[in-house]
Amino acid sequence: METNYFEMYSPSLDRTMPLKVYGHAGKPLLFIPCQDGRFFDFENFHLTDTFRDWIESGQILAFAIDTIDVETWSNRGGNPYDRIRLHERWIDYITREVVPFIRDYANEKNGWEGYPGIMTFGCSMGATHALNLYLRFPALFDRCLALSGVYNASFFLDGYMDEVVYRNSPTDYMANFPADHPFIAEYNRHKAVVCVGGGDWEIPWSTQVLADRFRELDIHIWVDFWGGDVSHDWPWWYKQIPYFLPYLLG
Repeated sequence: METNYFEMYSPSLDRTMPLKVYGHAGKPLLFIPCQDGRFFDFENFHLTDTFRDWIESGQILAFAIDTIDVETWSNRGGNPYDRIRLHERWIDYITREVVPFIRDYANEKNGWEGYPGIMTFGCSMGATHALNLYLRFPALFDRCLALSGVYNASFFLDGYMDEVVYRNSPTDYMANFPADHPFIAEYNRHKAVVCVGGGDWEIPWSTQVLADRFRELDIHIWVDFWGGDVSHDWPWWYKQIPYFLPYLLG
């Protein structure tokens, strides 16, 4: 498996951010680690094994980045106003800096021209971020695999709400999504999977809220509820990834 490591200064965050790429060609996939996670979690949690066949066959080109959750969503003692604005700068880092890097890298590796759509992928809070990016920026992201996320920001910010929190709380902004919003047609040209179990440590209520809203708006996102034995942990995510990936790549 070809791997390449990069460090890039981020103007949005005013710091150097690491990024590692796995593969030699294929659909670009943006991996967002679990809460407080790092880019090397793609290897540490054996996703190199889970994705190996797709990466080595040139179907997936995976890009692993760092979160800054420890300073934002996890910083319970911090001012929520500042925490959410730092998080929004991380969103800017992804959309304004990482996405152009992915576009140029994927185009060069694949011999493509134009703009390749990117798949977002994450588990737990990584899924929260992955789906939020997919819903907010359909011009950038055309696939999503979100496993075991929580999609309401108040869960992490103790009920604090302002306009920036709202932009990062899918259950809130989707509740007010107009039926004629142009993003709906884009979602329906794309493919996304949102999955949650019913077992230990899973929190399915926000996924149910989104499933109901997607149905009301005729948004064709595959929302899948697995059984009461399906816990919030890697053994189940290892099963879900190969189950859903052929659909997303098809």
